[in-house]
Amino acid sequence: MRTNNYIGKLLVTATVLLLSILSSACYREHNPSRFQLKDTLYVADTLTAQQQDSINFAHRHHYSENFNFIVRADTLFLLRQQPEEHVSEMPTDSFAVSKGTRMVVADIRIIPDDPTDTVWVQLATEQLTFGWAHESRLLSKVDPDDPISQFISLFSDKHTLIFLVVISLIAVTHLVIRQRRQRAKIVHFNDIPSFYPTLLVLIVAASATFYASIQLFAPDMWRHFYFHPSLNPFGQPLLIEIFLLSVWAMLIVGLAVVDDTLRCLRAAEALLYLLGVAAVCAFNYIVFSISTLYYIGYPLLLAYIIVAVSIYQRNSSRQLVCGRCGARLPKKGRCPRCGAVNE
Repeated sequence: MRTNNYIGKLLVTATVLLLSILSSACYREHNPSRFQLKDTLYVADTLTAQQQDSINFAHRHHYSENFNFIVRADTLFLLRQQPEEHVSEMPTDSFAVSKGTRMVVADIRIIPDDPTDTVWVQLATEQLTFGWAHESRLLSKVDPDDPISQFISLFSDKHTLIFLVVISLIAVTHLVIRQRRQRAKIVHFNDIPSFYPTLLVLIVAASATFYASIQLFAPDMWRHFYFHPSLNPFGQPLLIEIFLLSVWAMLIVGLAVVDDTLRCLRAAEALLYLLGVAAVCAFNYIVFSISTLYYIGYPLLLAYIIVAVSIYQRNSSRQLVCGRCGARLPKKGRCPRCGAVNE
């Protein structure tokens, strides 16, 4: 009874924390491009052609003047001279901006005669130096100056994905071998008497599939979210709202997994089990996010859900319970809770 009360208090605390974060997120500054586009419907006649072009650019490219970037690449080179001088092949020079430097968009210029990229962006660095760069080259080396955008960029990087593939394969293989030799606890194979671990890995698989689906069928929506991220699911487009709700569901279910694991296993075994759950989650994220881009992820997810639920139901039906108090028993014998002997 105490354990159930503790779980209830934990879930209530997590829910209150979630609602507090979402409430505070409502006070964040709204997307300026949305307000600009809305205002255009009413005051388009009063805007100059330059102002309308600026609004249209912000709508198509998801950033505008005064937008903040941070350098992701090791080095970014900016042109000191004007873009027209570079296009005319006049002598120019550039300077390097190092990784981690924050910059703000000072000006945007369209050069129709540039065969490489017609969009040039002027940036001001923290050292109050100004320089120009092609938009295509700039965006490949920077991230929006927001931790959520940087997190998205990190887990979209091919080097990170390769690293996760190698680590997760090694971890899962090691856990399977260890489980067969020592009968160690691992989700799907020799699981603890709780549905939360299975639910967590299924949520991760479904979220990865949905994440890849947004990139596949609504890339512009995802790009807009990348430039203007938020942890608040409300007020977002429907697809982004569903994705963010799944992320919050991972957090809440993850807390329940930790609580049930510590209740069922000793500290050392619990740590290894939780590491195994994390490895399976990482493996699911990679497999389903990549396979969905080739439309294989959808039938794979359906099959995975059916198999995972079937395995849990089969394992849970074999679990022993005390005939007096109903507590789960690892084997026949004396109940650790009430002391009754079960034969």
